[in-house]
Amino acid sequence: MSWRALLPPDAPERHTPLALGVELRQRETARAAHWGPRRVEAVTARDLAHRQSDLLVGLRPLVRGTRGQWIKGTVSWDSVRRPGGAHDPAQARWFAELYTLARDLRVLGAFSDVSEWVTLDAVESALLWAHLARATDLGIPFVPTRPGLSVRLAEAAEATLEIAPDGAGLRLSAHVRIDGAPVDGATVRPVGRTGVYAFAIEGPAVALTLAPAPLGDAVHAVLASGAPLTVPAADRAEFLRDAYPRLSRQGDVSAARGFEPPPIAPPVLVARVRFHPGDEIAHTLEWEYPDGRRHPYPPGGGPERDSDGEAHLRTVVEHAWTQAGPLAFAAEGMLRGIDAAEFGAHVLPALEALDGVRVEVSGAPRAYHELTGDPRITVSTLETTDVDWFDLGVLVTIDGRRIPFRPLFTALALGRKKLLLSDGRYFSLAHPALHRLRDLIDEAADLDEWETGPRISRYQLPLWSDFEDLADVSEPAVSWRETASALRDVERVESTPPPAGLTAELRPYQQAGLDWLAFLWQHRLGGILADDMGLGKTLQVLALLAHARERGERRPFLVVAPTSVLSTWRDEAARFAPDLAVRLIQSTEAKSGMPVSAAAADADVVVTSYTLLRLDEPAFTALEWGIVVLDEAQFVKNPQTRLYRAAHALRTPVAFAVTGTPLENTLGELWTILSLTSPGLFPSARRFREEYIKPIERGKVPENAEGGPYRARRLERLRHRIRPFLLRRTKDLVATDLPPRQEQELHIELNAAHRAVYDTVLQRERRKILGLLDDLDRNRFIVFRSLTLLRMLALAPSLVDADDGSVRSSKLDALLEQLDEIVAEGHRTLVFSQFTSYLALVAQALDARGIRYTSLDGSTRNRARIIEGFRTGDDPVFLISLKAGGFGLTLTEADYVFLLDPWWNPAAEAQAVDRTHRIGQTRPVNVYRLIAAGTIEEKVMALQQRKARLFRAVMDDDALFSQALTADDIRGLFDHADRPPKPISPARPTGSGAPLA
Repeated sequence: MSWRALLPPDAPERHTPLALGVELRQRETARAAHWGPRRVEAVTARDLAHRQSDLLVGLRPLVRGTRGQWIKGTVSWDSVRRPGGAHDPAQARWFAELYTLARDLRVLGAFSDVSEWVTLDAVESALLWAHLARATDLGIPFVPTRPGLSVRLAEAAEATLEIAPDGAGLRLSAHVRIDGAPVDGATVRPVGRTGVYAFAIEGPAVALTLAPAPLGDAVHAVLASGAPLTVPAADRAEFLRDAYPRLSRQGDVSAARGFEPPPIAPPVLVARVRFHPGDEIAHTLEWEYPDGRRHPYPPGGGPERDSDGEAHLRTVVEHAWTQAGPLAFAAEGMLRGIDAAEFGAHVLPALEALDGVRVEVSGAPRAYHELTGDPRITVSTLETTDVDWFDLGVLVTIDGRRIPFRPLFTALALGRKKLLLSDGRYFSLAHPALHRLRDLIDEAADLDEWETGPRISRYQLPLWSDFEDLADVSEPAVSWRETASALRDVERVESTPPPAGLTAELRPYQQAGLDWLAFLWQHRLGGILADDMGLGKTLQVLALLAHARERGERRPFLVVAPTSVLSTWRDEAARFAPDLAVRLIQSTEAKSGMPVSAAAADADVVVTSYTLLRLDEPAFTALEWGIVVLDEAQFVKNPQTRLYRAAHALRTPVAFAVTGTPLENTLGELWTILSLTSPGLFPSARRFREEYIKPIERGKVPENAEGGPYRARRLERLRHRIRPFLLRRTKDLVATDLPPRQEQELHIELNAAHRAVYDTVLQRERRKILGLLDDLDRNRFIVFRSLTLLRMLALAPSLVDADDGSVRSSKLDALLEQLDEIVAEGHRTLVFSQFTSYLALVAQALDARGIRYTSLDGSTRNRARIIEGFRTGDDPVFLISLKAGGFGLTLTEADYVFLLDPWWNPAAEAQAVDRTHRIGQTRPVNVYRLIAAGTIEEKVMALQQRKARLFRAVMDDDALFSQALTADDIRGLFDHADRPPKPISPARPTGSGAPLA
């Protein structure tokens, strides 16, 4: 097609104009039809004077006659819908759409004459009225087809059902207003349930008015009958009791003056509770209405239900239920054991105390009572003939009740949360005093050793004296907690004036960040600055360092960052805090010949890499640093590495972590970073694992599953604990001036040759991998090698086997098709991939197309020059490996981002996208994820979403998250058999020289 076809014709064509013919019609009586079909004919004022039933409004298209009048001519509904006709295209489309709004009615016989008339009365679509109103803009008049008829389209109407006394009975009539003026309801008929038409006899003429109006079922029925309805005196009480409340809930019922309807009784919530033997309770909630009708508990709509009344009572009931205890709300269920006890002790009394709730109890009720006092444990030891063992006498009492030994120890050994006794009393096993008993049992090899009574080895005696888990608590952690406890009386964070040496004007949220950082530093506390990527975390930290210098801190500051962003810290400091002397350490002492101490002697800020911190650990840990900043702190997320131990050993009163992703895969990563910045917050890794990681990440038991009450409480407690020491703002929240970002997944179907290669390798790898998953830890390298192989095949077969070089990469073809258009429009694009070999294929294809580009990967030597070259040049494409360019870059010159292959970790992709969608960007950013349909990449995307929910649950909102990568997840990566087709603030140590954690 030529581009000239996009332009309108030079001279407008002459079209035959159209009008909408409107006719008030009437179906003849059955008597007049003599048992034949009942004809429909135009109605006159004389006809209306005699009979006003069986009325219809007919519509049909009209054209101009030779004498200028509107006539039937040869136009019909079929002709206006045929393309290429002689009519104005916009008018013809309007008629075709009107026909479409009512076309399903043809099957129901709603057309009086299939070839000519559309009947308006039965059209149910609410789109009708906006469509009719648009006729004026298109120059389509409403034309009566018979003399003596006038037609008008009103703006709006309203209709209600009015109830008035009628002697001893009642009269139900329609009260109608059109454009604010009252109209006799007897002259109004409904148009579906979205509008009305009214007719008025004006001498020999009839005036017809059409108007949109929402109609309830009751109003519709009265209008359709053409006359008021009466309620006999004998039925009045029944009507007011049963029908009136249901009609009133529709919202279109009113009472006539002088008539006072009775108040409407709200529904009652009936709680049916049945006690069964063996500590079992069945319960069901349902709604009961005054007329005896019952409905299931979830609130419903419609005329049968009082939605507002149900919703209000539901809120009251569910709040009372959840406040009564830890039992999750459920409208019905069978509760057993502890759950039954919780219900009987707390929930049942709470329900009985509520207005609007009736409790019906059956069976043999049992009294339950929770013991809430502190356990008193008495332990006595007696020597035995075995010199290494003692016999133990254990006595536990709670609220004066002696707890039987065997069920208590069995419950502790099995890891139960609560214990129900035979008399209906129960208590929690989570009390710290009972943890010691649990630890003792955990060390016992077998419960059989306890058959005749507990025994303890002399080597287990520390379990009884060590009330707190201090196995891995260091002195800095104790000092940190002492400092934090001193802040209990602090009411708010004071505002901190920007330091005089700061040349940047802080945005409001950046000022708030400085206030928070300065507050923690003043009190020798550390924390995590976890703002979204692109919000200026570096600027906020530089403002803190300048502030600390002005307040008299003379010790140097240490910034540890990835190698690729060292120059960024130097440049940003020169730009925003030029008074700070910054020294970069980019090589080891042995290579440079300069000790770290010498470099720090004349510097305010020392910036080095994580690699050099690890290699020159003794040199860095020998110095005393005023503040330690760990940039991109996810680099130290593994506590088993030398790098973590080196960071842990740094001597400083306060440390800050700077990262937009303080956790990527598991809560253990968050604990690791907090152990460096806030060591006394969660001093024990084991207890953090037991109290948070297991219940939140491993939802294998009901109370820990998604939506489980215990898991929810653990999650909320974790967020409450870390809130003072973690500051996170998202761009959506604070950077409202940023342009919008559009993200889209493009699912690419593999071509036939590409699919054949992929499926062949998939079957081979599936058979190999599934046999290794029973011991995933031992075979992890082999498993992930196969997964990487499949990911590369999804990109291009030639990445795996050079002999497949002739097989075209489906994803590359799709990328080039997109880039051709984007480059032609003058946009600039970032293209990311995990695989540098695939970026090389992209580069070859761009060369063949004559598209200029810049490249950056881990082998790039002159990284800063390459980046600046793209920023100041005009190459439209920047090819970047995700590992080399996922952070530390600001590339707001680009406004398009392509992610060629998904990665397991959503944070890595988010970092890449935020290279361009950050402060300084002025254009909308478009992000495209290219996913090879029916490949492992779709499974990777699913795992991405699961990991993202972990981050959101802890950092952003209360959304639930699912498990980390498991053997079952890997099995799922090979499951493509049924894939559907897809279209194209606690304390730092006081004093100086203390280790970082």
